[in-house]
Amino acid sequence: MSGKLRVPAPVNEPVLDYLPGSREREELKKKLSEMASEVVDIPLIIGGEEIRTGDTAQVVMPHDHGHVLATYHRAGPEEIRKAIQASQDAHKEWAAWPWEDRVAVFLKAGELLSTKWRSTVNASTMLGQSKTVHQAEIDAAAELVDFFNFNAHFAQELYEEQPISSKGVWNYVEYRPLEGFIYAITPFNFTSIAGNLPSAPALMGNTVLWKPARTSLLSNYYIQKLFEEAGLPPGVINYITGDSAEITRQVFTNPYFAGVHFTGSTPVFNSMWTAVGENINGYKGYPRLVGETGGKDFIIAHPSADPEALTTAIVRGAFEYQGQKCSAASRVYLPESLWKEMGDALIRETDGLAMGDVTDFRNFMGAVIDGTAYRKISGYIERARESADAEVVAGGTFDDSKGYFIRPTIILAKKPDIESMCEEIFGPVLTVYVYPDAQWAETLQLVDQTGEYALTGAVFSRDRGAILEANKALRFAAGNYYINDKPTGAVVGQQPFGGARASGTNDKAGSKMNLMRWVSARTVKEAFVPATDYRYPFMDAK
Repeated sequence: MSGKLRVPAPVNEPVLDYLPGSREREELKKKLSEMASEVVDIPLIIGGEEIRTGDTAQVVMPHDHGHVLATYHRAGPEEIRKAIQASQDAHKEWAAWPWEDRVAVFLKAGELLSTKWRSTVNASTMLGQSKTVHQAEIDAAAELVDFFNFNAHFAQELYEEQPISSKGVWNYVEYRPLEGFIYAITPFNFTSIAGNLPSAPALMGNTVLWKPARTSLLSNYYIQKLFEEAGLPPGVINYITGDSAEITRQVFTNPYFAGVHFTGSTPVFNSMWTAVGENINGYKGYPRLVGETGGKDFIIAHPSADPEALTTAIVRGAFEYQGQKCSAASRVYLPESLWKEMGDALIRETDGLAMGDVTDFRNFMGAVIDGTAYRKISGYIERARESADAEVVAGGTFDDSKGYFIRPTIILAKKPDIESMCEEIFGPVLTVYVYPDAQWAETLQLVDQTGEYALTGAVFSRDRGAILEANKALRFAAGNYYINDKPTGAVVGQQPFGGARASGTNDKAGSKMNLMRWVSARTVKEAFVPATDYRYPFMDAK
């Protein structure tokens, strides 16, 4: 092959509206009906082989937990060892593929997802993770297509970054995959993240052991099948479920463990750093630890903020997908004047949000993911109701008789340090603290200093001076920062996503920065006419 290949210029995938009577709506409705009427048998996929261990558990609808969607097979110690070995065995051939051919696999995956696989991945996300049609579309379809297409573009950019060469010398850098396998641990809340965490390292020539979240197995299984149809060779990404502690133990004690790509809780990620430290002398190289973890995301409004725009941002930012977004608004700081002006409207709008079965497209919200989440979130509401320092002013009810439903809830904090103002809840619970209008600067400091996280945040103001003041005070408070917009909805290629402090390593999914973590550079210098005399000119006689 001659010449220089160029990856097709990436363009963000259009988000479909699913309007009544539209083709995409009818196709999706049909797929939802089909999937709801079947029980899928989900195997392990190791080295391209489907393995059924007989140790099974069920996948259910969060909004109808008596409805079984699938059974899945769990790996035992032998299957875990086999998956690790399959990742290592596939490494030599995959790492040697030209980068253009690896990229082609994922470009094809993006095109397949954009077309024939769209309704399948969207419907499985809606049923298995209780996402509304819009939340599924922007995540499982549009964002994941963007990850595939933009990562291909960013990979090309990275490979083209080369050093200068002086006369008689040719210098270049080879971006090698890491020497070992990557462990990708993915969350339930974004199907796109589940697809990106194993595929981004694989794109760069690595092989991967992928452990998806138990509560997103249906959509994640279809993504693995999508990879297969796109031409991904066996063993490059191995799909495995089972006991998390046992899988992680075997991974972290293997000398060829080269890195982890993780989205999940801060305590779990912290435990991984500890495990790596304990095993550091046994690795062939220093593992790369890349993680996006917890958040306690904020909105702060200046007295000059537009109340209508602010109300919309709060409702969408806090309650879309039941507040189960890493970026969801969880704490809001409002000046007294604005609370008096918009507080009642915010409460009415929150209490009026439609919640129920996500296959009814009139609903704005579905159910939280499972019983564990339901009990944790409802516990925060109950404690707030009993606290003298908090008042539940909207929602506050919950019912798990059929699905894990929690009404969108607003807690009014009488002090800025109550637990729901400081701790990650990961559900449809928003805490509002009302501050005196004259204490704008002090409240900015309060926002920055509350809690350990720094993922997303937003400031609302029509006063440019106030925005400048907020930008300075909150410079380190969020890795994704929004001005007059909700703190959710980052778009690949536009707002690279990630946070710092206890919110992760800020390696920015959907950017070249992330891909750089999955390569190990080799610098090569070739001298065309090598020196033949060790002596330098300064050594000549006086």
